[in-house]
Amino acid sequence: MARPTYQRIADELRKRILEGTYNPGDRLPSRQALASEFDVGPRVAADAIQQLAVEGYVVSKTGSGTYVRPRPAVRRLTRSWYREARGGSPFRADMAAQAVRGGWESASEPVTAPAEIAERLALDTDAEVMRTTYTFTGDGEPVMLSTSYEPLELTRGTAVVLPEDGGYAGRGVVERMRAIGQHIIQASEIVTARSAGGEEAERLGIGRGTVVMVIKRTYFTEERPVETADIVVPTDRYELAYMIPVEQG
Repeated sequence: MARPTYQRIADELRKRILEGTYNPGDRLPSRQALASEFDVGPRVAADAIQQLAVEGYVVSKTGSGTYVRPRPAVRRLTRSWYREARGGSPFRADMAAQAVRGGWESASEPVTAPAEIAERLALDTDAEVMRTTYTFTGDGEPVMLSTSYEPLELTRGTAVVLPEDGGYAGRGVVERMRAIGQHIIQASEIVTARSAGGEEAERLGIGRGTVVMVIKRTYFTEERPVETADIVVPTDRYELAYMIPVEQG
């Protein structure tokens, strides 16, 4: 099946942006000019521009036109057991290493574990978990999202039941769990990619449909999983760097 005409126009404009024909900050031809160049109606040209806006390549300014979006500097997020085990916030340490002020907003509430989360935490389907949603920022701009889940059968009534309240607020999962006698020995991460949903795009300040990385992370003690999270990272802003310990023989 042939691709819709507006997608073929978007493909050509995207190619021009990636090859440098249109540079960051350049104004794209008007919709009328594009309609004339590609011999289509203005509505088709508008749909092509909208497709590029959704993908994050361009931004439209009312009364001014459509401009190539400056590509943000790619920063690094380090996934390292050594850094997790030291204590404190690994995210804040990452940002500080790149001269960026790291922070976050969060909200916690007890909920019944969704089916996938119950499976990841080896819980009964009616078990309660503390769900905490995060929006992480760098210099005040949104960087990544996270939704974490911790079994309330472990944390209820303890000093760490609310991840961002009390004496352990702002600490990493490893340090918080250690405070209640849960010694994490390993973590697993599954990394996939998909298009951002509407709410995610709004919270991250990106176009709906922009490709994001999704990290499904789970922490384990010797006996059980004690925390799992879905972490959402825009691919055009951050790269993941994994530091893997190697035992010396």
